[in-house]
Amino acid sequence: MNARALLLNSFEAALAAADPLRVVSPHLASVSSCALAVKQHEGCIRDHIRGHVEGRALVVGAGKAAAAMAQAVETHWPQEMPLSGIVLTRYGHGLPLERIRLIEAGHPLPDESGEQGARAILAEIEKLGAGDFLLCLLSGGGSSLLSVPVTGISLNDLRDVTTQLLRSGAAIQEINTVRKHLSATAGGRLAALSRAPVLALIISDVTGDDPTHIASGPCAPDPTTFSDALAILEHYKINASAAVTETLRAGVEGRLRETPKPGEAVFDQVENRVIATAHASLVAAAEYFCAQGIPAVVLGDSVTGEAREVAKVFAAMAKEVRQYGRPWKRPVALISGGETTVTLRENEQGYKKEGRGGRNTTFLLSLAIELNGAANIYALACDTDGIDGTENNAGALITPDSLRRATDQRMNPSSLLTCNNAYAFFEALGDLVTTGPTRTNVNDYRVILIL
Repeated sequence: MNARALLLNSFEAALAAADPLRVVSPHLASVSSCALAVKQHEGCIRDHIRGHVEGRALVVGAGKAAAAMAQAVETHWPQEMPLSGIVLTRYGHGLPLERIRLIEAGHPLPDESGEQGARAILAEIEKLGAGDFLLCLLSGGGSSLLSVPVTGISLNDLRDVTTQLLRSGAAIQEINTVRKHLSATAGGRLAALSRAPVLALIISDVTGDDPTHIASGPCAPDPTTFSDALAILEHYKINASAAVTETLRAGVEGRLRETPKPGEAVFDQVENRVIATAHASLVAAAEYFCAQGIPAVVLGDSVTGEAREVAKVFAAMAKEVRQYGRPWKRPVALISGGETTVTLRENEQGYKKEGRGGRNTTFLLSLAIELNGAANIYALACDTDGIDGTENNAGALITPDSLRRATDQRMNPSSLLTCNNAYAFFEALGDLVTTGPTRTNVNDYRVILIL
Protein backbone atom coordinates (compact mmCIF):
# COMPACT_ATOMS: atom_id res chain seq x y z
CA MET A 1 0.00 0.00 0.00
CA ASN A 2 1.39 3.43 -0.90
CA ALA A 3 2.01 6.19 1.62
CA ARG A 4 -0.86 8.35 0.44
CA ALA A 5 -3.36 5.53 0.95
CA LEU A 6 -1.92 4.76 4.39
CA LEU A 7 -2.39 8.37 5.47
CA LEU A 8 -5.96 8.63 4.18
CA ASN A 9 -6.99 5.26 5.61
CA SER A 10 -5.61 6.20 9.01
CA PHE A 11 -7.75 9.34 8.95
CA GLU A 12 -10.78 7.21 8.17
CA ALA A 13 -9.96 5.04 11.19
CA ALA A 14 -9.78 8.12 13.39
CA LEU A 15 -13.17 9.31 12.13
CA ALA A 16 -14.78 5.91 12.65
CA ALA A 17 -13.79 5.95 16.32
CA ALA A 18 -15.80 9.16 16.78
CA ASP A 19 -18.81 8.20 14.66
CA PRO A 20 -21.94 9.28 16.61
CA LEU A 21 -23.87 6.29 15.32
CA ARG A 22 -21.30 4.12 17.07
CA VAL A 23 -20.58 6.04 20.29
CA VAL A 24 -24.03 7.29 21.35
CA SER A 25 -26.06 4.09 21.66
CA PRO A 26 -24.15 2.42 24.54
CA HIS A 27 -24.86 5.42 26.75
CA LEU A 28 -28.60 5.34 26.21
CA ALA A 29 -28.69 2.28 28.46
CA SER A 30 -28.15 4.51 31.49
CA VAL A 31 -30.38 7.46 30.69
CA SER A 32 -31.76 7.57 34.23
CA SER A 33 -29.20 5.80 36.39
CA CYS A 34 -25.52 6.44 35.87
CA ALA A 35 -24.62 3.54 38.15
CA LEU A 36 -26.20 0.92 35.91
CA ALA A 37 -23.89 -1.06 33.66
CA VAL A 38 -23.84 -0.11 30.00
CA LYS A 39 -25.73 -2.64 27.92
CA GLN A 40 -24.46 -2.98 24.41
CA HIS A 41 -27.25 -5.02 22.84
CA GLU A 42 -29.80 -2.88 21.00
CA GLY A 43 -32.77 -4.74 22.50
CA CYS A 44 -31.37 -4.35 26.00
CA ILE A 45 -30.97 -0.61 25.42
CA ARG A 46 -34.61 -0.26 24.42
CA ASP A 47 -35.79 -2.39 27.36
CA HIS A 48 -33.76 -0.30 29.76
CA ILE A 49 -35.22 2.94 28.41
CA ARG A 50 -38.74 1.54 28.75
CA GLY A 51 -38.09 0.70 32.39
CA HIS A 52 -36.55 3.97 33.49
CA VAL A 53 -37.98 6.90 31.53
CA GLU A 54 -41.38 7.63 33.07
CA GLY A 55 -42.18 11.22 32.11
CA ARG A 56 -41.55 13.27 29.02
CA ALA A 57 -38.20 12.75 27.27
CA LEU A 58 -36.84 15.88 25.62
CA VAL A 59 -33.77 15.79 23.40
CA VAL A 60 -31.89 19.02 22.69
CA GLY A 61 -28.49 19.55 21.19
CA ALA A 62 -26.09 21.64 19.22
CA GLY A 63 -22.91 21.07 17.27
CA LYS A 64 -21.52 19.69 14.06
CA ALA A 65 -22.30 16.16 15.28
CA ALA A 66 -25.79 17.00 16.56
CA ALA A 67 -27.74 15.57 13.62
CA ALA A 68 -25.90 12.24 13.68
CA MET A 69 -26.19 12.04 17.47
CA ALA A 70 -29.94 12.70 17.24
CA GLN A 71 -30.28 10.06 14.54
CA ALA A 72 -28.56 7.55 16.83
CA VAL A 73 -31.03 8.38 19.61
CA GLU A 74 -34.01 7.94 17.28
CA THR A 75 -32.64 4.61 16.07
CA HIS A 76 -32.46 3.14 19.57
CA TRP A 77 -35.44 4.81 21.25
CA PRO A 78 -38.54 2.59 21.59
CA GLN A 79 -41.11 3.54 18.97
CA GLU A 80 -44.02 3.34 21.41
CA MET A 81 -42.42 5.81 23.84
CA PRO A 82 -42.82 9.57 23.34
CA LEU A 83 -39.73 11.41 22.16
CA SER A 84 -39.38 14.98 20.99
CA GLY A 85 -36.74 17.64 20.80
CA ILE A 86 -34.74 20.18 18.85
CA VAL A 87 -31.13 20.03 17.72
CA LEU A 88 -29.06 22.65 15.93
CA THR A 89 -26.28 21.92 13.47
CA ARG A 90 -24.22 23.78 10.91
CA TYR A 91 -25.64 24.43 7.45
CA GLY A 92 -25.08 21.38 5.27
CA HIS A 93 -24.57 19.02 8.22
CA GLY A 94 -28.17 17.88 8.61
CA LEU A 95 -29.61 14.37 8.35
CA PRO A 96 -33.18 13.09 8.04
CA LEU A 97 -34.90 12.93 11.45
CA GLU A 98 -38.42 11.82 12.28
CA ARG A 99 -39.10 12.68 15.91
CA ILE A 100 -36.55 15.36 16.67
CA ARG A 101 -36.70 18.73 14.92
CA LEU A 102 -33.51 19.69 13.10
CA ILE A 103 -32.49 23.32 12.53
CA GLU A 104 -29.44 24.31 10.49
CA ALA A 105 -27.72 27.53 11.48
CA GLY A 106 -24.54 29.60 11.24
CA HIS A 107 -21.05 28.51 12.25
CA PRO A 108 -18.47 29.71 13.21
CA LEU A 109 -20.48 32.91 13.60
CA PRO A 110 -23.97 32.85 15.13
CA ASP A 111 -26.94 33.89 13.01
CA GLU A 112 -30.67 34.50 13.37
CA SER A 113 -31.57 30.89 12.62
CA GLY A 114 -29.39 29.67 15.46
CA GLU A 115 -30.72 32.29 17.86
CA GLN A 116 -34.33 31.39 17.08
CA GLY A 117 -33.58 27.68 17.43
CA ALA A 118 -31.80 28.21 20.73
CA ARG A 119 -34.71 30.26 22.07
CA ALA A 120 -37.06 27.44 21.06
CA ILE A 121 -34.87 24.98 22.98
CA LEU A 122 -34.95 27.14 26.10
CA ALA A 123 -38.74 27.41 25.85
CA GLU A 124 -39.10 23.61 25.71
CA ILE A 125 -36.75 23.09 28.66
CA GLU A 126 -38.81 25.51 30.76
CA LYS A 127 -41.83 23.23 30.29
CA LEU A 128 -40.12 20.21 31.89
CA GLY A 129 -41.10 18.97 35.31
CA ALA A 130 -39.21 16.99 37.91
CA GLY A 131 -40.50 13.70 36.52
CA ASP A 132 -39.32 14.36 32.99
CA PHE A 133 -35.91 13.73 31.43
CA LEU A 134 -33.61 16.04 29.44
CA LEU A 135 -31.02 14.51 27.10
CA CYS A 136 -28.50 17.01 25.71
CA LEU A 137 -26.37 16.14 22.69
CA LEU A 138 -23.34 18.42 22.49
CA SER A 139 -20.35 18.64 20.20
CA GLY A 140 -17.90 21.13 18.77
CA GLY A 141 -19.54 24.07 17.06
CA GLY A 142 -22.27 24.29 19.67
CA SER A 143 -21.05 27.64 20.97
CA SER A 144 -22.10 29.57 17.88
CA LEU A 145 -25.11 27.42 17.03
CA LEU A 146 -26.64 27.70 20.49
CA SER A 147 -26.33 31.46 20.88
CA VAL A 148 -28.89 33.58 22.70
CA PRO A 149 -27.33 36.94 23.57
CA VAL A 150 -27.76 37.96 27.19
CA THR A 151 -29.97 40.94 27.90
CA GLY A 152 -28.31 44.16 26.85
CA ILE A 153 -26.37 42.94 23.82
CA SER A 154 -27.45 42.09 20.29
CA LEU A 155 -26.66 39.17 18.02
CA ASN A 156 -24.49 41.52 15.98
CA ASP A 157 -22.54 42.41 19.13
CA LEU A 158 -21.95 38.72 19.75
CA ARG A 159 -20.99 38.08 16.12
CA ASP A 160 -18.51 40.94 16.10
CA VAL A 161 -16.67 39.96 19.26
CA THR A 162 -16.58 36.32 18.12
CA THR A 163 -15.12 37.34 14.75
CA GLN A 164 -12.35 39.35 16.38
CA LEU A 165 -11.50 36.60 18.84
CA LEU A 166 -11.30 33.98 16.08
CA ARG A 167 -8.85 36.17 14.18
CA SER A 168 -6.77 37.09 17.21
CA GLY A 169 -5.05 33.75 17.84
CA ALA A 170 -6.88 33.27 21.15
CA ALA A 171 -7.21 29.68 22.37
CA ILE A 172 -10.67 28.12 22.13
CA GLN A 173 -10.88 28.01 25.94
CA GLU A 174 -10.35 31.77 26.04
CA ILE A 175 -12.90 32.39 23.31
CA ASN A 176 -15.42 30.26 25.15
CA THR A 177 -14.78 32.08 28.42
CA VAL A 178 -15.99 35.26 26.75
CA ARG A 179 -18.94 33.56 25.05
CA LYS A 180 -20.09 31.98 28.32
CA HIS A 181 -20.63 35.43 29.77
CA LEU A 182 -22.40 36.81 26.71
CA SER A 183 -24.76 33.91 25.92
CA ALA A 184 -27.85 32.91 27.90
CA THR A 185 -27.31 29.22 27.06
CA ALA A 186 -23.60 28.80 27.84
CA GLY A 187 -21.62 28.27 31.03
CA GLY A 188 -24.12 25.89 32.66
CA ARG A 189 -27.12 28.16 32.13
CA LEU A 190 -29.00 25.68 29.93
CA ALA A 191 -28.89 22.87 32.51
CA ALA A 192 -29.69 25.29 35.33
CA LEU A 193 -32.99 26.06 33.60
CA SER A 194 -34.18 22.44 33.81
CA ARG A 195 -36.26 21.06 36.65
CA ALA A 196 -35.79 17.59 35.17
CA PRO A 197 -32.68 15.41 35.48
CA VAL A 198 -30.13 16.13 32.76
CA LEU A 199 -27.73 13.83 30.95
CA ALA A 200 -25.37 15.52 28.50
CA LEU A 201 -23.65 13.24 25.99
CA ILE A 202 -20.64 15.08 24.65
CA ILE A 203 -18.26 14.60 21.74
CA SER A 204 -15.14 16.53 22.67
CA ASP A 205 -13.33 18.86 20.28
CA VAL A 206 -11.12 20.63 22.84
CA THR A 207 -7.85 19.70 24.44
CA GLY A 208 -8.34 18.26 27.91
CA ASP A 209 -11.94 17.11 27.18
CA ASP A 210 -13.35 19.31 29.96
CA PRO A 211 -17.14 19.67 29.42
CA THR A 212 -16.97 23.30 30.51
CA HIS A 213 -15.08 24.14 27.31
CA ILE A 214 -17.00 21.98 24.82
CA ALA A 215 -19.71 24.04 23.08
CA SER A 216 -19.06 26.58 25.88
CA GLY A 217 -20.39 24.14 28.47
CA PRO A 218 -24.21 24.55 28.35
CA CYS A 219 -24.63 21.88 31.03
CA ALA A 220 -21.34 22.21 32.94
CA PRO A 221 -20.36 24.35 35.92
CA ASP A 222 -18.36 27.38 34.85
CA PRO A 223 -15.20 28.14 36.86
CA THR A 224 -14.49 31.30 34.84
CA THR A 225 -15.71 34.79 35.67
CA PHE A 226 -16.75 38.08 34.12
CA SER A 227 -13.32 39.39 35.15
CA ASP A 228 -11.64 36.59 33.16
CA ALA A 229 -13.71 37.43 30.09
CA LEU A 230 -12.91 41.12 30.29
CA ALA A 231 -9.20 40.39 30.76
CA ILE A 232 -9.18 38.23 27.61
CA LEU A 233 -10.68 41.04 25.52
CA GLU A 234 -8.07 43.44 26.88
CA HIS A 235 -5.18 41.01 26.34
CA TYR A 236 -6.04 40.44 22.67
CA LYS A 237 -6.95 44.10 22.12
CA ILE A 238 -10.49 43.23 21.04
CA ASN A 239 -12.49 46.29 20.03
CA ALA A 240 -15.79 45.10 21.49
CA SER A 241 -18.96 47.16 21.31
CA ALA A 242 -19.93 49.43 24.18
CA ALA A 243 -22.79 47.05 25.00
CA VAL A 244 -20.44 44.06 25.35
CA THR A 245 -17.96 45.98 27.47
CA GLU A 246 -20.70 47.36 29.71
CA THR A 247 -22.21 43.89 30.17
CA LEU A 248 -18.90 42.40 31.27
CA ARG A 249 -18.16 45.34 33.58
CA ALA A 250 -21.61 45.03 35.12
CA GLY A 251 -20.80 41.40 35.85
CA VAL A 252 -17.45 42.30 37.37
CA GLU A 253 -19.14 44.84 39.62
CA GLY A 254 -21.81 42.37 40.74
CA ARG A 255 -24.70 44.05 38.93
CA LEU A 256 -25.23 40.89 36.86
CA ARG A 257 -25.42 37.34 38.14
CA GLU A 258 -22.44 35.11 37.44
CA THR A 259 -22.70 31.85 35.53
CA PRO A 260 -23.46 28.78 37.72
CA LYS A 261 -20.30 27.61 39.50
CA PRO A 262 -18.95 24.19 40.57
CA GLY A 263 -20.71 22.88 43.64
CA GLU A 264 -23.97 24.74 43.10
CA ALA A 265 -27.16 22.79 43.75
CA VAL A 266 -28.42 23.27 40.17
CA PHE A 267 -25.98 20.55 39.09
CA ASP A 268 -27.14 17.91 41.59
CA GLN A 269 -29.20 16.17 38.88
CA VAL A 270 -26.86 16.91 35.97
CA GLU A 271 -24.29 14.56 34.46
CA ASN A 272 -21.86 15.57 31.72
CA ARG A 273 -20.52 12.48 29.98
CA VAL A 274 -17.80 12.71 27.32
CA ILE A 275 -18.38 9.83 24.90
CA ALA A 276 -15.81 10.48 22.16
CA THR A 277 -12.41 12.13 22.36
CA ALA A 278 -9.46 13.04 20.22
CA HIS A 279 -7.27 10.59 22.12
CA ALA A 280 -9.54 7.64 21.32
CA SER A 281 -9.40 8.58 17.64
CA LEU A 282 -5.61 8.87 17.71
CA VAL A 283 -5.36 5.42 19.30
CA ALA A 284 -7.65 4.01 16.60
CA ALA A 285 -5.39 5.45 13.90
CA ALA A 286 -2.32 4.02 15.66
CA GLU A 287 -3.96 0.60 15.71
CA TYR A 288 -4.61 0.89 11.99
CA PHE A 289 -0.92 1.55 11.28
CA CYS A 290 0.16 -1.30 13.52
CA ALA A 291 -2.16 -3.61 11.60
CA GLN A 292 -0.29 -2.58 8.45
CA GLY A 293 3.03 -3.50 10.05
CA ILE A 294 4.04 0.10 10.81
CA PRO A 295 4.73 1.01 14.45
CA ALA A 296 2.89 4.13 15.59
CA VAL A 297 3.50 6.60 18.38
CA VAL A 298 0.75 8.81 19.81
CA LEU A 299 2.44 12.07 20.75
CA GLY A 300 -0.61 13.50 22.47
CA ASP A 301 -4.02 14.98 21.82
CA SER A 302 -3.32 18.42 23.26
CA VAL A 303 -0.87 20.05 20.85
CA THR A 304 -1.52 23.79 20.71
CA GLY A 305 0.31 26.93 19.57
CA GLU A 306 0.80 28.74 16.28
CA ALA A 307 0.41 26.20 13.48
CA ARG A 308 3.51 27.31 11.57
CA GLU A 309 5.66 27.19 14.71
CA VAL A 310 4.37 23.82 15.87
CA ALA A 311 5.25 22.47 12.42
CA LYS A 312 8.89 23.46 12.90
CA VAL A 313 9.12 21.35 16.05
CA PHE A 314 7.53 18.36 14.34
CA ALA A 315 9.83 18.75 11.34
CA ALA A 316 12.90 18.65 13.58
CA MET A 317 11.56 15.49 15.23
CA ALA A 318 10.88 13.83 11.88
CA LYS A 319 14.37 14.65 10.57
CA GLU A 320 15.94 13.20 13.71
CA VAL A 321 14.05 9.95 13.20
CA ARG A 322 14.90 9.81 9.50
CA GLN A 323 18.61 10.53 9.88
CA TYR A 324 19.49 8.93 13.20
CA GLY A 325 16.67 6.50 14.01
CA ARG A 326 16.03 8.24 17.32
CA PRO A 327 13.97 8.19 19.39
CA TRP A 328 12.14 5.74 17.10
CA LYS A 329 13.38 3.61 14.25
CA ARG A 330 11.85 3.71 10.80
CA PRO A 331 9.22 2.96 9.68
CA VAL A 332 7.09 4.85 12.17
CA ALA A 333 3.94 6.95 12.20
CA LEU A 334 3.99 9.96 14.53
CA ILE A 335 0.39 10.78 15.43
CA SER A 336 -0.90 13.85 17.25
CA GLY A 337 -4.04 15.86 17.87
CA GLY A 338 -5.12 19.08 19.46
CA GLU A 339 -5.92 22.50 18.08
CA THR A 340 -3.29 24.88 16.79
CA THR A 341 -4.05 28.49 15.93
CA VAL A 342 -3.40 30.84 13.04
CA THR A 343 -2.93 34.50 13.90
CA LEU A 344 -3.53 36.82 10.97
CA ARG A 345 -0.54 39.15 10.88
CA GLU A 346 -0.58 42.70 9.59
CA ASN A 347 1.64 43.99 6.78
CA GLU A 348 3.47 47.32 6.82
CA GLN A 349 0.31 49.17 5.78
CA GLY A 350 -1.63 47.73 8.71
CA TYR A 351 -3.80 45.37 6.66
CA LYS A 352 -4.22 41.72 7.54
CA LYS A 353 -2.48 39.31 5.18
CA GLU A 354 -5.53 37.23 4.40
CA GLY A 355 -5.52 34.27 2.09
CA ARG A 356 -7.35 30.95 2.15
CA GLY A 357 -6.48 28.13 4.43
CA GLY A 358 -7.01 26.83 7.95
CA ARG A 359 -4.68 25.67 10.69
CA ASN A 360 -4.09 22.22 9.17
CA THR A 361 -3.00 23.42 5.73
CA THR A 362 -0.92 26.11 7.43
CA PHE A 363 0.76 23.46 9.58
CA LEU A 364 1.48 21.28 6.56
CA LEU A 365 2.87 24.08 4.39
CA SER A 366 5.22 25.13 7.18
CA LEU A 367 6.18 21.48 7.70
CA ALA A 368 6.93 21.02 4.00
CA ILE A 369 9.15 24.11 3.98
CA GLU A 370 11.08 22.89 7.02
CA LEU A 371 11.49 19.35 5.66
CA ASN A 372 12.71 20.80 2.35
CA GLY A 373 12.03 17.66 0.34
CA ALA A 374 13.51 15.17 2.81
CA ALA A 375 13.07 11.70 1.37
CA ASN A 376 10.60 9.17 2.75
CA ILE A 377 8.64 11.62 4.92
CA TYR A 378 4.92 12.03 4.28
CA ALA A 379 2.28 13.81 6.35
CA LEU A 380 -1.43 14.49 6.63
CA ALA A 381 -3.27 17.03 8.78
CA CYS A 382 -7.06 17.27 8.82
CA ASP A 383 -9.85 18.54 11.00
CA THR A 384 -12.15 15.68 11.94
CA ASP A 385 -15.24 17.81 11.25
CA GLY A 386 -14.27 17.95 7.56
CA ILE A 387 -13.65 21.71 7.64
CA ASP A 388 -10.21 23.26 7.89
CA GLY A 389 -10.90 26.78 9.07
CA THR A 390 -13.73 28.02 6.87
CA GLU A 391 -12.81 26.16 3.69
CA ASN A 392 -14.44 23.17 2.00
CA ASN A 393 -11.57 20.78 2.74
CA ALA A 394 -10.73 18.83 5.86
CA GLY A 395 -7.02 19.46 5.38
CA ALA A 396 -4.30 18.21 3.06
CA LEU A 397 -1.26 15.98 2.75
CA ILE A 398 2.39 16.42 1.77
CA THR A 399 4.87 14.13 0.03
CA PRO A 400 8.66 14.41 -0.35
CA ASP A 401 8.18 16.05 -3.75
CA SER A 402 5.60 18.65 -2.68
CA LEU A 403 8.05 21.57 -2.85
CA ARG A 404 9.46 20.46 -6.19
CA ARG A 405 6.01 20.20 -7.71
CA ALA A 406 5.18 23.65 -6.36
CA THR A 407 8.36 25.09 -7.86
CA ASP A 408 7.45 23.53 -11.21
CA GLN A 409 4.22 25.54 -11.03
CA ARG A 410 6.14 28.70 -10.14
CA MET A 411 4.70 28.94 -6.66
CA ASN A 412 6.58 30.50 -3.77
CA PRO A 413 5.73 28.40 -0.69
CA SER A 414 7.21 30.86 1.82
CA SER A 415 5.26 33.75 0.35
CA LEU A 416 2.03 31.74 0.44
CA LEU A 417 2.66 30.88 4.08
CA THR A 418 3.29 34.50 4.97
CA CYS A 419 0.05 35.53 3.27
CA ASN A 420 -1.97 32.83 5.04
CA ASN A 421 -2.72 31.25 1.66
CA ALA A 422 -1.88 27.59 2.25
CA TYR A 423 -5.10 26.49 0.55
CA ALA A 424 -3.84 27.77 -2.80
CA PHE A 425 -0.63 25.73 -2.43
CA PHE A 426 -2.40 22.42 -1.88
CA GLU A 427 -5.20 23.14 -4.32
CA ALA A 428 -2.67 23.65 -7.10
CA LEU A 429 -0.91 20.39 -6.20
CA GLY A 430 -4.15 18.41 -5.99
CA ASP A 431 -3.32 17.45 -2.42
CA LEU A 432 -6.33 18.81 -0.55
CA VAL A 433 -8.27 16.24 1.46
CA THR A 434 -12.00 16.78 0.98
CA THR A 435 -14.47 14.64 2.92
CA GLY A 436 -17.57 16.80 3.08
CA PRO A 437 -19.33 17.04 6.47
CA THR A 438 -18.22 14.16 8.69
CA ARG A 439 -20.89 14.97 11.29
CA THR A 440 -18.47 14.46 14.13
CA ASN A 441 -15.73 16.60 15.64
CA VAL A 442 -12.84 15.52 17.86
CA ASN A 443 -10.44 18.24 16.80
CA ASP A 444 -7.45 17.88 14.50
CA TYR A 445 -5.73 14.71 13.34
CA ARG A 446 -2.09 14.86 12.27
CA VAL A 447 0.25 12.10 11.21
CA ILE A 448 3.84 12.18 9.97
CA LEU A 449 4.78 8.90 8.27
CA ILE A 450 8.51 8.18 8.05
CA LEU A 451 9.34 5.23 5.82
